[in-house]
Amino acid sequence: MTDDVVEQLRLSPRLRQRRFALLPLRGEGSPFTDLQGRQPGDSTTPADLADLISSISTVGVLQPVLVEEVIYPDGRPPAMRLAAGERRLRACRWGAVHLPDNPHFAELPAVVCPGPLSDEERRIWQLVENLARENLRPGELAAALVLDRCAVLLGKLLAGGHAVPDDVYAIDDPMARFAAMERIRGTDTTCAAPWSEVLTRLGLQLSPRKARELVRAFAEMPREISEEMDEAKISLHARIRFVELRQGRAQAAEDIWTAVKNTGRVQLLTSALAAAAGPTDLTAEKAIAAAERVHDDANAARAEKLKADNEVASAAVDEQLVRKALTSLRLLLQAVLAGGELNEHDRASLCLLCDQLTAA
Repeated sequence: MTDDVVEQLRLSPRLRQRRFALLPLRGEGSPFTDLQGRQPGDSTTPADLADLISSISTVGVLQPVLVEEVIYPDGRPPAMRLAAGERRLRACRWGAVHLPDNPHFAELPAVVCPGPLSDEERRIWQLVENLARENLRPGELAAALVLDRCAVLLGKLLAGGHAVPDDVYAIDDPMARFAAMERIRGTDTTCAAPWSEVLTRLGLQLSPRKARELVRAFAEMPREISEEMDEAKISLHARIRFVELRQGRAQAAEDIWTAVKNTGRVQLLTSALAAAAGPTDLTAEKAIAAAERVHDDANAARAEKLKADNEVASAAVDEQLVRKALTSLRLLLQAVLAGGELNEHDRASLCLLCDQLTAA
């Protein structure tokens, strides 16, 4: 994300009016879609979306779709045209039909912007969405957020009559650039760039507290370790624990990270850091051993609970419901064997439901 893109986002009258909304998935007010850049079109089957459907059914839609509100001059209700997020929309539509009792498929989280948008505005908006995608790594996201905050601060400094030297523009490190601009701002509160304003301008579903935690972990961690943790997909929570231990015992924190990398079990990092936060003489090897015991105990407890839950679930299944389902499936199979054809979406839906049933 470049400063130029953020500035264009700020200057667009329509993009500044964007708002968060929960849209229905069917009927009036539900979004429609043209073919998007990846062009799944009608050829995208539920089986292609299986992982996304499973994720949404468990935790919901993590990143709202982008929707352009089309206003008709004849007074008809506005239409909602999808600008980005076709896979999320299709996954939620499938869930609304086949998993109607799951609350995550009741409505579609969306950032709505009044149209019509120009091609350039739509492109800028879609670029901004990349900041909050789930696969954007914490270190990358933190750096992008700081750069965007620099862009907001820069605009306020220039509007407030503060001169910004060329060497400040040339600073590559996001934290150093922001610090230099803050020194120029001094005590001028009218030029402040609070996180709430930065996140609202970007339309991100991210709290100021989460933004501060991301940036704190980014700012207080050596760049090479931050990049290694990005590659290893280390969570923000684990990074915060690392930073906290490193503040008082930098060598211990870095020794634990090195040892965890060498074991190939990076999932032990949080527990190992927690163990090392106690006795000051605990070595990295002992911290990892303690973490392994915690994980083994947790896995054993989880297995017991899963076993108990499965026993309860199996006992609670209505036999009449099973018989009806089997009867319907046998009739369907007979119809197909007799020459009947299933359309691609129905066939994929059956496969997906069967996969979920056997995995349950």
